[in-house]
Amino acid sequence: MHLSRFFLPVLRETPKEAEIVSHQLMLRAGMIRQSAAGIYSWLPLGLRVLKKIEAIVREEQNRAGAVELLMPTIQSADLWRESGRYEAYGKEMLRITDRHDRDMLYGPTAEEVVTTIVRDGIKSYKDLPKNLYNIQWKFRDEIRPRFGVMRGREFLMKDAYSFDLTTEASRATYMRMFVAYLRTFARMGLRSVPMQADTGPIGGDLSHEFIILADTGESQVFCHKDLIEGEIPAPHTDFWGDLTPIFKEWTSRYAATEEKHDPARFESEVPADKRVSARGIEVGHIFHFGTKYSEPMGCRVQGPDGQQVTLVMGSYGIGVSRLAGAIIEASHDDAGIVWPVPVAPFEVAVVNLKAGDAATDKAALDIKTRLESAGLEVLLDDTDERAGAKFATMDLIGIPYQVIVGPKGVKAGEVEIKDRKTGARETLPLEAGIERTILSVIDQRVLA
Repeated sequence: MHLSRFFLPVLRETPKEAEIVSHQLMLRAGMIRQSAAGIYSWLPLGLRVLKKIEAIVREEQNRAGAVELLMPTIQSADLWRESGRYEAYGKEMLRITDRHDRDMLYGPTAEEVVTTIVRDGIKSYKDLPKNLYNIQWKFRDEIRPRFGVMRGREFLMKDAYSFDLTTEASRATYMRMFVAYLRTFARMGLRSVPMQADTGPIGGDLSHEFIILADTGESQVFCHKDLIEGEIPAPHTDFWGDLTPIFKEWTSRYAATEEKHDPARFESEVPADKRVSARGIEVGHIFHFGTKYSEPMGCRVQGPDGQQVTLVMGSYGIGVSRLAGAIIEASHDDAGIVWPVPVAPFEVAVVNLKAGDAATDKAALDIKTRLESAGLEVLLDDTDERAGAKFATMDLIGIPYQVIVGPKGVKAGEVEIKDRKTGARETLPLEAGIERTILSVIDQRVLA
């Protein structure tokens, strides 16, 4: 992609309405623009990040045996009346009426819709288990939307829903999703800590929040240090085997949000040198809620003995759009965003320091072509901005590697390579620079 053809409306000054780092940098880097309170347009740079996050989420859901479908954003109020949640949910639900005076709503979640789909489509225990997931826009009418995409009203969410014949089988599904979540966030360059959580309006008897640590986090969290340094389950993990050892390894040590924190237990269970008290951001939440929805909505199948069995359910959410902000909160510096390679909008920026100079233009374009031929995603800065402005923009938008091409370097057969994360710069012969960049990107593409 040529920057001269791209749409990248960067801002040099921080907008006054942006209170936290991710909101400030997403606005400044031209990733988003506000359309209404808590509702954003995703501009090309931001959309590329969003698609990268979505792809990782999808890959790990598929790996864990979940099956994708797409459910509507607008739902019938009658479904929510069946489950008993229509009146109980509160003002966060945006209730609307269509032209035929039917009560509708903009879905904040989709338990009712998916339960109806399974109720109507599965009749026998032989068709179980099923875990269906949906990556779709949701809406919750927050009383005070703030912090950009971290607490907006409209957001992109991955929500999965599991259906099992027994509680034992359902808890095995819960553990599959638990492991999938650990892998999902690690692949984005994040270390998440699962913490026991309240079930809230979703309901149920078992729930975990996945928290990433960030100095600018929204809440205080407390945990055993070993959880931050724990080994992430490998790609070849047998998701259909016994995951109990992994689950116990990650849940046997103390980990609690501020709401669940027990200071006395924390001090008695965690050695002083292992106690971590930090700020955290919730990026995922999983629930096991049994028959809370399947019972009132009549979601049953014929069991092995011919009797009707009410299905046991769970749900599993990841804030896809929220993750874009969370990653920035966890990975930035004074100059801007520092994207991990797997979620970066582009993997390499080729910076032409003298656009319009024939030799420099040719060298920069040749390097871009060669990097793209190796499968890398490249942004070529071919604008006529001064060098300082180019460097500031590339640091702001956080592209992991920069290949800097100028007239002197072209004459000497050299390029300068910059690692955005470390700030290290190295001048290398052209061929070595290209090779180094390709290997660096490939090495960082899969983090778990």
